[in-house]
Amino acid sequence: MLRRINYVGIPTRDQERALAFWTETMGCMITTDRFVGEKRWIELAIPGAQTGLLLLTPEGQEDRVGTFFNGSFGCDDVDYTYHKLLARGVEFIGPPETRPFPHVYFKDPDGNVFFLSSR
Repeated sequence: MLRRINYVGIPTRDQERALAFWTETMGCMITTDRFVGEKRWIELAIPGAQTGLLLLTPEGQEDRVGTFFNGSFGCDDVDYTYHKLLARGVEFIGPPETRPFPHVYFKDPDGNVFFLSSR
């Protein structure tokens, strides 16, 4: 039976730029960085989380780069995280909102839009 989601894919045009953003700016750690055939397979771990990130755009899925990420990142305090990431240069669509719960939207260097919330 299913036990977890191992990783979620984040489409990217430039894996080096994405890798720098997700490790240096967002604090993820590299768990796998190798070639599978001609494709570079980069898996990242989010500290304290079981689900990882995969920086890879599958063949024929290039139109997914720069779209809305169908998932949600969680944090303990949206306002605190917003200010920390803003100081690191992360682009936000607007300031945090509190209704119906604390949340904010941010972008990565490829223009992908992500939802960040706390409960």
